[in-house]
Amino acid sequence: MAEAGAPALVPVLENHRFDEASFRAHLRGKLPGFDGPVTIRQFQGGQSNPTFHVATAAGDYVLRKKPPGKLLPSAHAVEREFRAMQALAGSGVPVPRVRLLCEDESIIGTSFFVMDHVPGRIFADRVMKEGTPAERAAIYADLARVLAALHQVDWQAAGLGDFGKPDRYMERQVARWTRQWEAVKVEEMPAMDKLAEWLPRHLPAEEETAIAHGDYRLGNVILHPSEPRIVAVLDWELATLGHPLADLGYACLTYHMAPGPSGVTGLAGTDFSQTGIPDQAEFVRLYCAAAGRPAPQGLEVFVVFSMFRLASIVAGVWRRALDGNAADPRAIGYRERYRGMAETAWSIAQRIEKGGG
Repeated sequence: MAEAGAPALVPVLENHRFDEASFRAHLRGKLPGFDGPVTIRQFQGGQSNPTFHVATAAGDYVLRKKPPGKLLPSAHAVEREFRAMQALAGSGVPVPRVRLLCEDESIIGTSFFVMDHVPGRIFADRVMKEGTPAERAAIYADLARVLAALHQVDWQAAGLGDFGKPDRYMERQVARWTRQWEAVKVEEMPAMDKLAEWLPRHLPAEEETAIAHGDYRLGNVILHPSEPRIVAVLDWELATLGHPLADLGYACLTYHMAPGPSGVTGLAGTDFSQTGIPDQAEFVRLYCAAAGRPAPQGLEVFVVFSMFRLASIVAGVWRRALDGNAADPRAIGYRERYRGMAETAWSIAQRIEKGGG
């Protein structure tokens, strides 16, 4: 497993170039290493906030910034990412050490933050394919454990009392992602419209509040360079105060996606017996054991919501690709991704209606 998972670094993409001299000058005297040579390269892939590796003589950092161009309201919230990781420092959730947030757009054109670089492995797929069955089992157990640890953090004690509204989370989220879909919609997609109508009528009555990551999956964690454990959780831009089962439902999306190309690989129809990967019931059991809670009822509604939300996000990525400012040039092929997710989510919703959910 030596080379697998090593992040790919490429020269800064032309549409993501920024004033590196201004960046270095701003950090000189604020962080070690910026009084000498600085080498900046871009992490390949990712559809959210452009991310850059910053090498200095004093150590390596990571720069996260908003993408260029016109952005949707509240999207690409690097400020929220910074605040979430800052609040979680020293908790049971491993996060990189954040160093500096700059909201002065005159420095490099957008808000940005800098954090320490955490060495390790990143696998963009939703399914762990590398390693032995025992290693995969350990990684999935750690995914469940860390998610449970996040939901057990006292968000008020962590200083996140105003990080989101603790009431009516699911109702507000459905409304938000329905608006997102309508904002990026460039074609008719009946399944998306049906889901937007179906979800408000099937939301759970029980309120729960925890720090919700919003995009918790294998591709957003760094694994130890050689051990099957998580050393950092990344990509907190969607984090808020929310229902913990929304995170769990999202983490279970892979069980409802068909095996496919890199990055969208799913586990639907998989024989788990020789893989080391837990099935959905076992993953949920591992999470509940770590969280000290009983098995949840009605989790599939959260799965439907999570798939609708992800389809809205992917539709937005495709829209940005059409507009020419997506972080990854491969995003132009995302039309079929969001449409497939919408169809799958609608099929699960229909199964719930028939009492099979």
